[in-house]
Amino acid sequence: MSFMNRRDFLQDSAALAAALAGAGTLASAADKAVAAAAAKKGNANDQLNVAVVGVNGRGRDHVNGFAGKNNCIVATICDADEGVIGKAMTAAEKAQGSVPKFEPDIRKVLEDKSIDIVSIATPNHWHALAAIWAIQAGKDVYVEKPVSHNVSEGRRIVEAARKHNRICQTGTQSRSSPSLHEAFAFLKSGKLGKITLARGLCYKPRPSIGKADGTGVVPKTCNYDLWCGPAPMKPLHRKKLHYDWHWVWDTGNGDLGNQGIHQMDIARWGLGKMELAKSVISVGGRFGYVDDGETANTQICSFNFGDCELIFEVRGLRTPDLLGAKVGNIFYGSEGYLVVPSYSSAVAYTPKGEVIQNFKGGGDHYGNFVKAVRSRKATDLNADILEGHLSSALCHLGNLSYQLGKQQPFDQKTKAFGDDKDAYDSFARMEEHLEANAVPLNETNYRLGAKLSVDPKAETIIGNKEANALLTRQYRAPFVVPEKV
Repeated sequence: MSFMNRRDFLQDSAALAAALAGAGTLASAADKAVAAAAAKKGNANDQLNVAVVGVNGRGRDHVNGFAGKNNCIVATICDADEGVIGKAMTAAEKAQGSVPKFEPDIRKVLEDKSIDIVSIATPNHWHALAAIWAIQAGKDVYVEKPVSHNVSEGRRIVEAARKHNRICQTGTQSRSSPSLHEAFAFLKSGKLGKITLARGLCYKPRPSIGKADGTGVVPKTCNYDLWCGPAPMKPLHRKKLHYDWHWVWDTGNGDLGNQGIHQMDIARWGLGKMELAKSVISVGGRFGYVDDGETANTQICSFNFGDCELIFEVRGLRTPDLLGAKVGNIFYGSEGYLVVPSYSSAVAYTPKGEVIQNFKGGGDHYGNFVKAVRSRKATDLNADILEGHLSSALCHLGNLSYQLGKQQPFDQKTKAFGDDKDAYDSFARMEEHLEANAVPLNETNYRLGAKLSVDPKAETIIGNKEANALLTRQYRAPFVVPEKV
């Protein structure tokens, strides 16, 4: 199904409107409608109609972020499961005084010419296709993190947004926190010396999802074909359809691509990197319980950028903080270090741990997006789709290394990290963490990931056909992410 129309070629709404006015009979009614819609987006006094797609989790925050704010109205709620829309409907009505329309099929939503914005909070496997379809339909897009399910998808969203001149914001709300902008300006000033290492931490307890006794049950209110979309339509092999999809490879990306994508984005932002790492290696496993989850609940990824390193640590079992951060970041400089313990705060320290400066304050990420929608300037975005793609792709590369790995006993000393002392330190602390959670290391294996050499410009893996094949996926018709936009 194609959603391309005349809006795709809109460059400047004011100029187009003027051209149409002087074109007489050459200007069709459709052209005029497109110009009027574009002019509306640029006028702060005109209401913007939003469709929120996926409302069982983050989507409810999207409803709260748009409904009755910044002259927006949530006109449509779209979800493949009608049984989960109640809270979103109620929240929208309370905030804006009107009940949204419900539509289970995103394709129907995109045919609605009155919709200006599509805000996407579906499971990860739907993010890229929903975003690209919406862009091709002439909508501006807010898409949750990770913006993609694999590396290739993210780049295709970027290409679509650029080709069709759409505004596309990534749901990494830390990018709209003044405190972090100030903290990274401080970092860039050199007051902490040269930054050679950034850590991203996702120390977030995740209980077992249990084991299904046979095939799980899809809710009767859910259109499972629509829910699966681009992913294989397999029998449900877990107890719950919703949320636990995060821990299954067909639909999710583990905590590295769930919570961790926020901290990955902050780490890359602080390091000032606008391309992928030169190499990556990941180790870990699913420890502490046996369940239907497939992704790692304990993981270390080492990304080498050449002049600096990014180490990411995932811990799903009980754990203490590291230098005051659990779900956060640490930047190590020659003259001190910076800790980012939340989405909206940071603290700079001397090498001895004395506080140099505090940074505090959050922002309105949805408001920033709406501002860019009205200005028609992607440069007004705090989290343009390119930023979302690069950070998401790092998560995917870490998982790709992990998936291509082999089982290794803990009682055999690893040499996987070469002469990287910081990575070995992370590994040693991971072992201590597992022992503290009663995981018997002498009886346990971990997955030692493949070391992948990356071409950052081409966004491909060097000399590894198997890894390159996993940069994308096989799609289930008709839910196919276009290979070329």
